[in-house]
Amino acid sequence: MVENSIKEQLFGLAEVDYQKFSAALIPNINNVLGVRLPELRKLAKIIAKGDWRTYLEQADNEYFEEIMLQGMVIGYVQTDLDELLRYAADFVPKIDNWSVCDSFCIGLKLTITNREPMWDFLQPYLLSNQEYDIRFGVVMLLDYYIEEEYISRVLQRLDNIKHEGYYVKMAVAWALSICYVKLPEPTMTYLKSNSLDKLTYNKALQKITESYRVDLETKKMIRSMKRK
Repeated sequence: MVENSIKEQLFGLAEVDYQKFSAALIPNINNVLGVRLPELRKLAKIIAKGDWRTYLEQADNEYFEEIMLQGMVIGYVQTDLDELLRYAADFVPKIDNWSVCDSFCIGLKLTITNREPMWDFLQPYLLSNQEYDIRFGVVMLLDYYIEEEYISRVLQRLDNIKHEGYYVKMAVAWALSICYVKLPEPTMTYLKSNSLDKLTYNKALQKITESYRVDLETKKMIRSMKRK
């Protein structure tokens, strides 16, 4: 399946109305065709069953959907961890928006059975000065590492992130809200003593109060912790 054929298929799947909707959700890019995610997933699964290595080597990066598709293919392929990590490392620099980042992370299911080597793989991204490198690392933490065995390490890593990028701050706040929902005691201890900036801290509290898994009394208490 050559790259030109992929591009033609994407053009054929594009919808004008969906393009406007999708583009509005990702304001920092202007290369959206308007292909729905279920259609991209179908195509990614087909590519992953074929000569996916050649596809990834030759894939074009002109459109949002072309990059999104590459990330999905990496998530679907059947290969060993070392090879997957090589392709993941090649892909991360292409991430330039939250949608591609978060979709790519949720597709890396191999993490579930390889948590320690994946943890090591993620550390340079969490220490990066690039907005989407960091967001990739943070979203991977919230997707796969918020459990008792890792919670202290996760909270420490989140607290050490100092970056002014909006999509970093929102990812850290989102991750902390999931930490609280899943493991409230260690997360509350952390929230009472942390080095988060005010925006990230208050956004984390807001996201906690928006969870249906937090009771009304607790939400009231969380709101009282807001920094003025």
